[in-house]
Amino acid sequence: MKNYAVGILLMLVIRVNAQDTTASLAISGYTEMYYQYDFNKPADNNRPGFIYSHNRHNEFNLDLGFLKAAYNTPKIRANLALAAGTYMNANYAAEPGVLKNVFEANAGIKLGPKNVWLDVGILPSHIGFESAVSKDCWTLTRSIGADNTPYFEAGAKLTYTTSNGKWMLGGMALNGWQRIKRVDGNSLLSWGTQVQFKPSAKVLLNYSNFFGTDKPDNARLYRIFHNFYGIFTPGEKWGLVLGFDAGTEEKAGSGPGHNYWYSPVGILRYTINSKWVLTGRVEYYQDQNGVIISTGTPHGFQTGGWSLNIDHRPLKNVLVRLEARRLASKDKIFIRETGLVKTNSSITSSVAVSF
Repeated sequence: MKNYAVGILLMLVIRVNAQDTTASLAISGYTEMYYQYDFNKPADNNRPGFIYSHNRHNEFNLDLGFLKAAYNTPKIRANLALAAGTYMNANYAAEPGVLKNVFEANAGIKLGPKNVWLDVGILPSHIGFESAVSKDCWTLTRSIGADNTPYFEAGAKLTYTTSNGKWMLGGMALNGWQRIKRVDGNSLLSWGTQVQFKPSAKVLLNYSNFFGTDKPDNARLYRIFHNFYGIFTPGEKWGLVLGFDAGTEEKAGSGPGHNYWYSPVGILRYTINSKWVLTGRVEYYQDQNGVIISTGTPHGFQTGGWSLNIDHRPLKNVLVRLEARRLASKDKIFIRETGLVKTNSSITSSVAVSF
């Protein structure tokens, strides 16, 4: 019912402000088609289970396509986007009915004369520097850390941005860890905060967190998650992203203690000119106890990797990309034709058009 209420609120906002000469309504769209080849040749054409974007092997497919309406006035804003694609199938699998296709649906109001906003609905996640929209990310595919933290969240978000734009502070009340519909039997909300600092146009520093539980009350395990990253663009040619995630969750059962996981990532980008960009990534993800990624192997999930991609922008709204990626695990967790192996290699290509 909450999501129907958001829809009604969106309509009321637009209706009430229809005569506002400062209002704007923008219609936009995005579509990204991709072809990916996994050299392990999975029989069901699915990439490993911890990959939620560009996750189909040896077929041409749609990763993400959406149509979006964005309404803005100085004191009110609203967004509605409906989407389809393999990204939606993988990340919205737990959502019921038509919610599986709601990419974004929120309404916001400015509180007082200061730059304080309250937004309610289905929102982009406050965690991480990578989003579901590939054209906005430096690499074609998402890092392991990004694929295994929320891309979206449902709840209420209060943000304050200083007048000089250097600081942004946010607080969130959420339905759960990437949840629109809260887990059945869960009576508690989850929470998050975000602090972002831009000391200059060339540096962005961010800290985000999540604390709550994503399980029913009768199996409640509290989770605390921290996300740090910095984006550095010292000149027109070079760019660097450094990120680090760390999480803890209570152990199941009556005994005390916590399970831990963490993930560092580094991405280096070189801009050749306005049409060509090269990017390299190194990453690692350790989750020995299977809190986020369960393997059932002796050492759990301990996987690192690298990727290289080249981007070409023939037109302002068109992005053509090619990426080679290799992952290596401590245990044999990847499925190959004849059994389990420790490595996975893939090549991914995509064409993204925005309008």
